[in-house]
Amino acid sequence: MKSSDVKSDDVHVVEADGRQYILVGTAHVSQESADLVREVIEREQPDVVCVELDEQRYKALTEKSRWENLDIKQVIKQKQLPTLIVNLMLSSYQKRLGGKLGVLPGTELLEATKVAKEQDIPFELCDRNVRTTMLRAWNSMSFWKKNNLLAAVVASMLSKDELSEEELRQLRQQDVLSEMMNELATAMPNLKRVLIDERDVYLAEKIRRVKGQRIVAVVGAGHVEGMKKMLLEGGDPVDLATIEEIPKKFPLAKVIGWAVPVIIVAALGWIGYTKGSDAMGENALFWVAVNGVPAAIGALVALAHPLTILIALLAAPITSLTPVIGAGYVTAFVQAWFSPPKVRDFQTVADEMGKAGNWWKNRLLKVFLAFILPTLGSLLGTYVGLAKILGAAAGGSSGS
Repeated sequence: MKSSDVKSDDVHVVEADGRQYILVGTAHVSQESADLVREVIEREQPDVVCVELDEQRYKALTEKSRWENLDIKQVIKQKQLPTLIVNLMLSSYQKRLGGKLGVLPGTELLEATKVAKEQDIPFELCDRNVRTTMLRAWNSMSFWKKNNLLAAVVASMLSKDELSEEELRQLRQQDVLSEMMNELATAMPNLKRVLIDERDVYLAEKIRRVKGQRIVAVVGAGHVEGMKKMLLEGGDPVDLATIEEIPKKFPLAKVIGWAVPVIIVAALGWIGYTKGSDAMGENALFWVAVNGVPAAIGALVALAHPLTILIALLAAPITSLTPVIGAGYVTAFVQAWFSPPKVRDFQTVADEMGKAGNWWKNRLLKVFLAFILPTLGSLLGTYVGLAKILGAAAGGSSGS
């Protein structure tokens, strides 16, 4: 069969460098997309099938028991808990949409690999490592943009709005997608550059490197136009290493992290010098209380294990004086140690994240709460304590 026989606005044929690339744009949560992928591959019989997946996401789709092997304590030790939380939030939202339509997220991508196997056609995973993409995206945003993104993710995850198959079909139309991409570029240009533009380049280059004359590539509809442009332009091979590494940012967080304890210790020393040891002791005690109490309240609100609450009270004043580890990592680790999540908690977490009440029932989500709430309490205490002690030190300076 010729590629021209496939009648769909979602199938794009590119002739370049003596090869034929058949790009299938999908909605990622659509049975219609999965059906189209099967139809195109079965009828085209290409030399190779390329899929917008990396090894990690492919394993997540194919290995249903992967949660049983996840060591949450190891995740906490490696300081990857925030990344896991954001990933699960995105997964929860997408899975909820898929549940309404009777299709799981990534079904059309997995369908591409299944059909390729059935037809004895080689397939290639052509996307950039998802962790690299997430970290590059996160590092590209300012502090306020990160907060805006997290707020948008939470709002979307908890939203009760439903999308029909017709609405998903409309989202795949080029004019709507172009408008969405333009809005993303305006609101968060760095995020759009990492999530869309860089991966357009990456996917197109990986596809160019595969062997074969006729190639079917199954990718998200938002990547099609960028990939078509890259394939048609041709040119020298792209050095993918430049967009595979995680750029080092100016360590502002580390500078601030070390500056706070230095300022606090110096201010306490100055208070002791100008006002005496009693005044210094009172301010030091205030620092301990103003950090420990809000962190403990956070753990209490999370309904964490009693020892987690106690550790929050004791650890927050200490962790606030070092950027090496935050109070939330300590409390999350203690919570995971004394109340470890069960396999079922991992298996159902994506379904249960969408309802606020489940965060206090699912043991994994409770670990997340034991991380988030004490962290917020400790941060609040740090700012209040810093202001109070600096004010006392300034008063001591004027009175000396």
